[in-house]
Amino acid sequence: MLKVPVSGQRLDILEWLRDPVAHFPRQRHGDLVGDGVTPATLAAKLGVSRAVARAHLELLTGIGLLRTKRIGRRTYYRRDEYRIAEVSHFFEKGW
Repeated sequence: MLKVPVSGQRLDILEWLRDPVAHFPRQRHGDLVGDGVTPATLAAKLGVSRAVARAHLELLTGIGLLRTKRIGRRTYYRRDEYRIAEVSHFFEKGW
């Protein structure tokens, strides 16, 4: 995880997903809190293409900071609060 470059956009994504209702418009399908956001929703917020948004989401998922949920053909992303707390705890201890 420490080898993954940190970008402002990825940090923004993690912060926005902490309270998705405050940062994203209501989605036609899927609950923002229970299911998460789609790459299309995130792309609109970031002002980038869906492919770029998906790359950020997949990277954050790959290092364990996000979880996915499939509903039909869509993939939704939300924070993995347990994993984020676990990582935070390591840094607080001076890991």
